[in-house]
Amino acid sequence: MRTGQIDFAAEGLLDGREGQPRAERVALLEHLAAEGVPLAELRRATAAGTLIFLPADRAILGIERYTSAQVADLGGVDLEFLIAARRAMGLPVAEPEKAAYTEADLQSAQMIHATRDAGIADEEILDLLRVLGRGLSQAAVSLRALPLKLALQPGISEQELAERYTDVASRLYPLLDPLLGSLLALHLRHAAQSEAVDAMQRSGGRLPGAREVAICFADLVGFTRLGEEVPPDELGRLAARLEALAAEVAEPPVRLVKTIGDAAMLASVEPEPLLDAALRLLDLAEAEGQDFPQLRAGAALGPALPRAGDWFGRPVNLASRITGVARPGSLLAEREVRESAREAYRWSDAGEHRLHGIREPVALFRVRRLESG
Repeated sequence: MRTGQIDFAAEGLLDGREGQPRAERVALLEHLAAEGVPLAELRRATAAGTLIFLPADRAILGIERYTSAQVADLGGVDLEFLIAARRAMGLPVAEPEKAAYTEADLQSAQMIHATRDAGIADEEILDLLRVLGRGLSQAAVSLRALPLKLALQPGISEQELAERYTDVASRLYPLLDPLLGSLLALHLRHAAQSEAVDAMQRSGGRLPGAREVAICFADLVGFTRLGEEVPPDELGRLAARLEALAAEVAEPPVRLVKTIGDAAMLASVEPEPLLDAALRLLDLAEAEGQDFPQLRAGAALGPALPRAGDWFGRPVNLASRITGVARPGSLLAEREVRESAREAYRWSDAGEHRLHGIREPVALFRVRRLESG
Protein backbone atom coordinates (compact mmCIF):
# COMPACT_ATOMS: atom_id res chain seq x y z
CA MET A 1 0.00 0.00 0.00
CA ARG A 2 1.28 3.47 -0.88
CA THR A 3 0.69 6.85 0.70
CA GLY A 4 2.33 9.67 -1.24
CA GLN A 5 5.79 8.40 -2.07
CA ILE A 6 6.06 5.86 0.78
CA ASP A 7 5.39 2.19 0.18
CA PHE A 8 5.04 0.98 3.76
CA ALA A 9 5.22 -2.71 2.88
CA ALA A 10 8.28 -2.29 0.69
CA GLU A 11 9.99 -0.30 3.45
CA GLY A 12 9.48 -3.17 5.91
CA LEU A 13 7.14 -1.17 8.14
CA LEU A 14 4.40 -3.80 7.99
CA ASP A 15 6.54 -6.93 8.49
CA GLY A 16 4.90 -9.59 10.62
CA ARG A 17 1.46 -7.98 10.55
CA GLU A 18 -1.60 -9.41 8.91
CA GLY A 19 -5.32 -8.76 9.04
CA GLN A 20 -6.58 -6.18 11.53
CA PRO A 21 -3.15 -5.41 13.09
CA ARG A 22 -1.80 -4.65 9.61
CA ALA A 23 -4.75 -2.39 8.77
CA GLU A 24 -4.32 -0.52 12.06
CA ARG A 25 -0.60 -0.05 11.45
CA VAL A 26 -1.28 1.28 7.94
CA ALA A 27 -3.78 3.79 9.34
CA LEU A 28 -1.26 5.01 11.91
CA LEU A 29 1.55 5.25 9.35
CA GLU A 30 -0.69 7.16 6.95
CA HIS A 31 -1.59 9.60 9.70
CA LEU A 32 2.04 10.15 10.69
CA ALA A 33 3.20 10.52 7.09
CA ALA A 34 0.45 13.08 6.47
CA GLU A 35 1.73 14.99 9.54
CA GLY A 36 5.15 15.22 7.90
CA VAL A 37 7.03 12.55 9.87
CA PRO A 38 9.99 11.55 7.65
CA LEU A 39 10.53 7.98 6.56
CA ALA A 40 13.75 7.63 8.58
CA GLU A 41 11.88 8.48 11.76
CA LEU A 42 9.09 6.05 10.89
CA ARG A 43 11.69 3.33 10.39
CA ARG A 44 13.43 4.07 13.69
CA ALA A 45 10.21 4.16 15.70
CA THR A 46 8.88 1.01 14.03
CA ALA A 47 12.07 -0.89 14.81
CA ALA A 48 12.01 0.35 18.42
CA GLY A 49 8.29 -0.38 18.87
CA THR A 50 7.60 3.26 19.82
CA LEU A 51 5.50 4.37 16.85
CA ILE A 52 2.47 5.32 18.97
CA PHE A 53 4.63 7.77 20.96
CA LEU A 54 5.74 9.79 17.92
CA PRO A 55 2.79 12.24 17.83
CA ALA A 56 3.19 13.04 21.54
CA ASP A 57 6.96 13.48 21.26
CA ARG A 58 6.55 15.86 18.34
CA ALA A 59 3.81 17.82 20.13
CA ILE A 60 5.75 18.16 23.39
CA LEU A 61 9.40 18.24 22.33
CA GLY A 62 9.06 19.73 18.86
CA ILE A 63 10.16 18.55 15.45
CA GLU A 64 13.66 17.23 14.82
CA ARG A 65 15.18 20.04 12.78
CA TYR A 66 18.77 20.67 13.93
CA THR A 67 22.05 18.87 13.32
CA SER A 68 24.51 18.53 16.18
CA ALA A 69 26.68 21.27 14.68
CA GLN A 70 23.67 23.63 14.55
CA VAL A 71 22.76 22.88 18.16
CA ALA A 72 26.35 23.54 19.22
CA ASP A 73 26.49 26.82 17.28
CA LEU A 74 23.10 28.14 18.41
CA GLY A 75 23.61 26.91 21.98
CA GLY A 76 27.04 28.49 22.33
CA VAL A 77 28.77 25.19 23.16
CA ASP A 78 31.65 23.68 21.21
CA LEU A 79 30.62 20.48 19.44
CA GLU A 80 33.07 18.22 21.25
CA PHE A 81 31.74 19.23 24.66
CA LEU A 82 28.13 19.02 23.49
CA ILE A 83 28.71 15.40 22.47
CA ALA A 84 30.43 14.66 25.80
CA ALA A 85 27.52 16.23 27.66
CA ARG A 86 24.91 14.19 25.79
CA ARG A 87 26.80 10.99 26.48
CA ALA A 88 27.08 11.94 30.16
CA MET A 89 23.30 12.38 30.23
CA GLY A 90 22.80 8.98 28.62
CA LEU A 91 21.30 10.51 25.47
CA PRO A 92 22.07 9.30 21.93
CA VAL A 93 24.40 11.19 19.61
CA ALA A 94 23.17 11.37 16.01
CA GLU A 95 25.25 11.24 12.86
CA PRO A 96 26.82 14.68 12.20
CA GLU A 97 24.77 15.44 9.07
CA LYS A 98 21.45 14.19 10.50
CA ALA A 99 18.84 16.73 11.61
CA ALA A 100 17.86 14.75 14.72
CA TYR A 101 17.64 17.43 17.43
CA THR A 102 14.66 19.44 18.66
CA GLU A 103 14.07 22.74 20.43
CA ALA A 104 14.42 20.84 23.73
CA ASP A 105 17.92 19.75 22.70
CA LEU A 106 18.81 23.33 21.82
CA GLN A 107 17.52 24.59 25.19
CA SER A 108 19.63 21.97 26.93
CA ALA A 109 22.75 23.17 25.09
CA GLN A 110 21.97 26.77 26.04
CA MET A 111 21.69 25.78 29.71
CA ILE A 112 25.06 24.01 29.50
CA HIS A 113 26.54 27.21 28.05
CA ALA A 114 25.07 29.24 30.93
CA THR A 115 26.47 26.77 33.47
CA ARG A 116 29.96 27.11 32.01
CA ASP A 117 29.62 30.89 32.08
CA ALA A 118 28.79 30.66 35.78
CA GLY A 119 32.27 29.29 36.39
CA ILE A 120 31.50 25.60 36.77
CA ALA A 121 34.35 23.43 35.47
CA ASP A 122 33.63 21.13 32.54
CA GLU A 123 34.38 17.94 34.50
CA GLU A 124 32.03 19.04 37.28
CA ILE A 125 29.30 19.74 34.72
CA LEU A 126 29.75 16.27 33.24
CA ASP A 127 29.62 14.68 36.71
CA LEU A 128 26.38 16.52 37.45
CA LEU A 129 24.89 15.52 34.10
CA ARG A 130 25.74 11.86 34.76
CA VAL A 131 23.87 11.98 38.07
CA LEU A 132 20.89 13.77 36.56
CA GLY A 133 20.89 11.47 33.55
CA ARG A 134 20.79 8.33 35.68
CA GLY A 135 17.96 9.57 37.85
CA LEU A 136 15.90 11.17 35.12
CA SER A 137 16.21 8.20 32.77
CA GLN A 138 14.52 6.07 35.44
CA ALA A 139 11.90 8.75 36.05
CA ALA A 140 11.23 9.00 32.30
CA VAL A 141 10.29 5.31 32.13
CA SER A 142 7.70 5.78 34.87
CA LEU A 143 6.44 9.05 33.42
CA ARG A 144 6.03 7.48 29.99
CA ALA A 145 3.86 4.75 31.53
CA LEU A 146 1.46 7.11 33.34
CA PRO A 147 -0.31 8.63 30.31
CA LEU A 148 -0.20 5.24 28.59
CA LYS A 149 -2.20 3.69 31.45
CA LEU A 150 -4.75 6.49 31.18
CA ALA A 151 -4.98 6.23 27.40
CA LEU A 152 -5.35 2.46 27.09
CA GLN A 153 -8.85 1.09 26.62
CA PRO A 154 -10.07 -2.37 25.59
CA GLY A 155 -10.13 -2.80 21.80
CA ILE A 156 -8.49 0.58 21.07
CA SER A 157 -6.74 0.86 17.70
CA GLU A 158 -3.13 1.98 17.30
CA GLN A 159 -4.09 5.32 15.82
CA GLU A 160 -6.69 5.95 18.53
CA LEU A 161 -4.15 5.03 21.20
CA ALA A 162 -1.57 7.39 19.69
CA GLU A 163 -4.12 10.23 19.65
CA ARG A 164 -5.32 9.57 23.21
CA TYR A 165 -1.75 9.24 24.47
CA THR A 166 -0.84 12.56 22.84
CA ASP A 167 -3.82 14.27 24.45
CA VAL A 168 -3.09 12.93 27.95
CA ALA A 169 0.66 13.53 27.72
CA SER A 170 0.17 17.08 26.44
CA ARG A 171 -1.91 17.86 29.53
CA LEU A 172 0.33 16.01 31.99
CA TYR A 173 3.87 16.93 30.98
CA PRO A 174 3.56 20.74 31.41
CA LEU A 175 3.03 20.03 35.11
CA LEU A 176 6.43 18.33 35.38
CA ASP A 177 8.71 21.38 35.18
CA PRO A 178 7.36 23.01 38.36
CA LEU A 179 7.13 19.63 40.08
CA LEU A 180 10.74 18.72 39.29
CA GLY A 181 11.90 22.20 40.27
CA SER A 182 10.23 22.03 43.67
CA LEU A 183 11.47 18.48 44.31
CA LEU A 184 15.02 19.51 43.49
CA ALA A 185 14.80 22.50 45.85
CA LEU A 186 13.54 20.27 48.66
CA HIS A 187 16.32 17.72 48.09
CA LEU A 188 18.93 20.49 48.06
CA ARG A 189 17.61 21.69 51.40
CA HIS A 190 17.80 18.24 52.95
CA ALA A 191 21.22 17.56 51.42
CA ALA A 192 22.52 20.67 53.17
CA GLN A 193 21.67 19.08 56.50
CA SER A 194 24.31 16.38 55.97
CA GLU A 195 27.02 18.62 54.48
CA ALA A 196 29.12 20.76 56.82
CA VAL A 197 31.74 23.26 55.63
CA ASP A 198 34.26 23.70 58.43
CA ALA A 199 36.91 26.34 59.07
CA MET A 200 39.67 24.35 57.39
CA GLN A 201 37.65 24.14 54.20
CA ARG A 202 36.84 27.85 54.30
CA SER A 203 40.46 28.84 54.79
CA GLY A 204 41.60 26.53 52.01
CA GLY A 205 38.87 27.72 49.64
CA ARG A 206 38.03 24.23 48.47
CA LEU A 207 36.17 21.11 49.51
CA PRO A 208 38.27 18.18 50.71
CA GLY A 209 38.77 15.00 48.74
CA ALA A 210 38.17 11.91 50.85
CA ARG A 211 36.00 12.34 53.95
CA GLU A 212 35.17 10.01 56.81
CA VAL A 213 31.78 8.47 56.28
CA ALA A 214 29.78 5.54 57.61
CA ILE A 215 28.38 3.23 54.94
CA CYS A 216 25.72 0.55 55.25
CA PHE A 217 24.42 -1.95 52.73
CA ALA A 218 21.24 -3.96 53.25
CA ASP A 219 20.14 -6.71 50.88
CA LEU A 220 17.27 -9.12 50.48
CA VAL A 221 18.22 -12.63 51.57
CA GLY A 222 17.69 -15.24 48.85
CA PHE A 223 16.80 -12.73 46.14
CA THR A 224 18.85 -14.56 43.50
CA ARG A 225 17.09 -17.83 44.27
CA LEU A 226 13.73 -16.06 44.15
CA GLY A 227 14.56 -14.97 40.62
CA GLU A 228 14.27 -18.60 39.55
CA GLU A 229 10.98 -19.15 41.36
CA VAL A 230 8.77 -16.10 40.97
CA PRO A 231 7.68 -13.95 37.99
CA PRO A 232 9.74 -10.84 37.09
CA ASP A 233 6.94 -8.48 38.12
CA GLU A 234 7.02 -9.96 41.64
CA LEU A 235 10.78 -9.38 41.81
CA GLY A 236 10.18 -5.82 40.69
CA ARG A 237 7.60 -5.36 43.44
CA LEU A 238 10.05 -6.60 46.09
CA ALA A 239 12.84 -4.33 44.83
CA ALA A 240 10.49 -1.33 44.76
CA ARG A 241 9.32 -2.11 48.29
CA LEU A 242 12.92 -2.29 49.52
CA GLU A 243 13.60 1.13 48.00
CA ALA A 244 10.49 2.55 49.71
CA LEU A 245 11.51 1.14 53.10
CA ALA A 246 15.09 2.40 52.73
CA ALA A 247 13.82 5.87 51.79
CA GLU A 248 11.59 5.83 54.88
CA VAL A 249 14.52 5.32 57.28
CA ALA A 250 16.91 7.70 55.49
CA GLU A 251 16.44 10.83 57.59
CA PRO A 252 19.25 13.43 57.70
CA PRO A 253 22.14 13.02 58.20
CA VAL A 254 21.49 9.56 56.73
CA ARG A 255 21.07 9.52 52.96
CA LEU A 256 19.82 6.79 50.65
CA VAL A 257 22.62 6.77 48.09
CA LYS A 258 21.17 4.19 45.72
CA THR A 259 19.40 0.89 45.32
CA ILE A 260 20.81 -1.87 43.14
CA GLY A 261 18.17 -4.52 42.58
CA ASP A 262 18.12 -6.41 45.87
CA ALA A 263 20.37 -4.02 47.84
CA ALA A 264 20.17 -0.51 49.29
CA MET A 265 23.14 1.69 50.19
CA LEU A 266 22.92 4.24 53.01
CA ALA A 267 25.56 6.78 54.03
CA SER A 268 26.02 9.19 56.92
CA VAL A 269 28.80 11.41 58.26
CA GLU A 270 27.69 10.28 61.74
CA PRO A 271 27.77 6.53 62.51
CA GLU A 272 25.02 6.39 65.15
CA PRO A 273 22.18 7.71 62.94
CA LEU A 274 23.28 5.24 60.26
CA LEU A 275 23.10 2.30 62.67
CA ASP A 276 19.70 3.49 63.91
CA ALA A 277 18.46 3.62 60.33
CA ALA A 278 19.84 0.15 59.53
CA LEU A 279 18.22 -1.44 62.59
CA ARG A 280 14.93 0.25 61.81
CA LEU A 281 15.14 -0.98 58.21
CA LEU A 282 15.59 -4.55 59.46
CA ASP A 283 12.52 -4.11 61.68
CA LEU A 284 10.41 -2.75 58.83
CA ALA A 285 11.38 -5.66 56.60
CA GLU A 286 10.46 -8.12 59.35
CA ALA A 287 7.09 -6.40 59.77
CA GLU A 288 6.32 -6.94 56.08
CA GLY A 289 5.56 -10.57 56.89
CA GLN A 290 6.23 -13.82 55.07
CA ASP A 291 5.66 -12.35 51.62
CA PHE A 292 8.78 -10.19 51.98
CA PRO A 293 12.31 -11.69 52.28
CA GLN A 294 14.40 -10.99 55.35
CA LEU A 295 17.09 -8.35 55.17
CA ARG A 296 20.70 -8.50 56.32
CA ALA A 297 22.99 -5.50 56.70
CA GLY A 298 26.65 -4.58 57.05
CA ALA A 299 28.31 -1.31 58.09
CA ALA A 300 31.80 0.15 57.87
CA LEU A 301 33.47 3.47 58.66
CA GLY A 302 36.42 5.22 57.04
CA PRO A 303 37.60 7.74 54.47
CA ALA A 304 35.78 7.68 51.14
CA LEU A 305 35.52 10.00 48.16
CA PRO A 306 32.16 11.61 47.36
CA ARG A 307 31.66 11.72 43.62
CA ALA A 308 28.58 12.30 41.45
CA GLY A 309 26.17 11.57 44.29
CA ASP A 310 27.93 8.31 45.22
CA TRP A 311 30.79 7.27 47.53
CA PHE A 312 33.97 5.44 46.59
CA GLY A 313 36.56 3.87 48.86
CA ARG A 314 37.34 1.14 51.36
CA PRO A 315 34.30 1.56 53.66
CA VAL A 316 31.99 1.12 50.66
CA ASN A 317 33.67 -2.12 49.58
CA LEU A 318 33.96 -3.34 53.16
CA ALA A 319 30.31 -2.68 54.05
CA SER A 320 29.21 -4.55 50.94
CA ARG A 321 31.37 -7.58 51.80
CA ILE A 322 30.22 -7.58 55.43
CA THR A 323 26.61 -7.66 54.30
CA GLY A 324 27.34 -10.85 52.39
CA VAL A 325 28.29 -12.74 55.58
CA ALA A 326 25.59 -11.30 57.87
CA ARG A 327 22.82 -13.62 59.02
CA PRO A 328 19.23 -12.88 57.99
CA GLY A 329 17.70 -10.19 60.17
CA SER A 330 21.05 -9.03 61.58
CA LEU A 331 23.37 -6.03 61.31
CA LEU A 332 27.13 -6.60 61.37
CA ALA A 333 29.75 -3.88 61.67
CA GLU A 334 33.54 -3.73 61.69
CA ARG A 335 35.71 -2.52 64.56
CA GLU A 336 35.88 1.16 63.54
CA VAL A 337 32.09 1.42 63.68
CA ARG A 338 31.98 -0.24 67.10
CA GLU A 339 34.66 2.07 68.50
CA SER A 340 32.77 5.15 67.29
CA ALA A 341 29.45 4.11 68.86
CA ARG A 342 30.42 1.64 71.60
CA GLU A 343 28.16 3.07 74.33
CA ALA A 344 25.03 3.50 72.22
CA TYR A 345 24.42 -0.17 71.31
CA ARG A 346 24.87 -3.74 72.47
CA TRP A 347 27.77 -5.42 70.71
CA SER A 348 28.50 -9.12 70.41
CA ASP A 349 31.59 -10.67 68.87
CA ALA A 350 30.87 -12.28 65.48
CA GLY A 351 34.47 -13.44 64.95
CA GLU A 352 37.05 -12.68 62.29
CA HIS A 353 36.11 -13.20 58.66
CA ARG A 354 38.08 -13.34 55.46
CA LEU A 355 36.11 -11.22 53.02
CA HIS A 356 36.45 -11.34 49.25
CA GLY A 357 38.72 -8.56 48.00
CA ILE A 358 39.87 -7.58 51.54
CA ARG A 359 43.48 -8.52 52.27
CA GLU A 360 43.41 -9.04 56.03
CA PRO A 361 40.79 -10.84 58.17
CA VAL A 362 38.15 -8.45 59.50
CA ALA A 363 36.81 -8.58 63.06
CA LEU A 364 33.03 -8.25 62.98
CA PHE A 365 30.45 -7.45 65.64
CA ARG A 366 26.70 -7.81 65.71
CA VAL A 367 24.84 -4.60 66.55
CA ARG A 368 21.67 -4.54 68.67
CA ARG A 369 19.75 -1.82 70.47
CA LEU A 370 20.50 -1.44 74.15
CA GLU A 371 16.93 -2.31 75.12
CA SER A 372 16.75 -5.40 72.87
CA GLY A 373 16.89 -8.90 74.35
